[in-house]
Amino acid sequence: MKRHSIALVMALLLTPSAWALTLDDARQQGRAGETLSGYLAARQQDEETLALVKRINAGRMQQYARVAQQNRLTTSEVARIAGEKLVNRAGSGEYVRGINGQWLQKQ
Repeated sequence: MKRHSIALVMALLLTPSAWALTLDDARQQGRAGETLSGYLAARQQDEETLALVKRINAGRMQQYARVAQQNRLTTSEVARIAGEKLVNRAGSGEYVRGINGQWLQKQ
């Protein structure tokens, strides 16, 4: 019985979801950063980071479109406003892409 419990715990620990990259992880590890466009950008081009960025940005696009429609703005306007806020709120050590397109690490 004990052996089965240990095997189950090990199986759960090794499942992909247990090791999945989160947005916070990606930001803290410098794998992705915020941009003034309102969308996350990959700093590293590995499959896991690119998949996360794609998923996050798809969700943001839907949210921006919904907010734009409710407020009679364009999706780009909402994205730009959100981008400024996301860049300003980035934590110490996280990367943001400046207006010149260069990555900067927040202090």
